Amino acid sequence: MGQQSPSRRILVVDDNADAAELVAQLLALQGHEVVFACSGVEALAAAERLDPEVVFLDIGMPGMDGYQVASALRRSGRFPRTRIVALTAWGSAKAREWSAAKGFDAHLVKPARAELLLSEAARTASIH
Repeated sequence: MGQQSPSRRILVVDDNADAAELVAQLLALQGHEVVFACSGVEALAAAERLDPEVVFLDIGMPGMDGYQVASALRRSGRFPRTRIVALTAWGSAKAREWSAAKGFDAHLVKPARAELLLSEAARTASIH
C-alpha cells in the first residue's frame, strides 16, 4: 500500500454516533490520534482540546450544523492550518459551493470510500 503518512490529530463530527465512531476507528487503525463528537457544540470543545490537523465534519446536524461549526473554527483564528473536510450526505452542487464558502477544504459524500478518507487525512490544509 506504499508509505504510510505521518500520524495526525483528527476530529470526526457526526450526529450519528455510530457513523462517527466507525470513521474514527478506521482512522485510528492507521495510527492517527482520533476524537469524535456528535454535535456542533461538542465539536468546538473537542477542537479546543485536541487542536486537530484534520476535521471530518457532517453538515446536516441538528442545532449547530456543520457550516456553522466550520465557520466558527475559521473565525476563531486558532485553526488556520486545520484541514476541514465535509463528510455528508449532501452532495449537490449548492452544498459543495456552500461548504467551500464556509471554509471547508474538501467535500466528501457519504458513504465515502476508506481510500478517500485516508487520502484526505494525509493532506494538508490550504491556509485560510
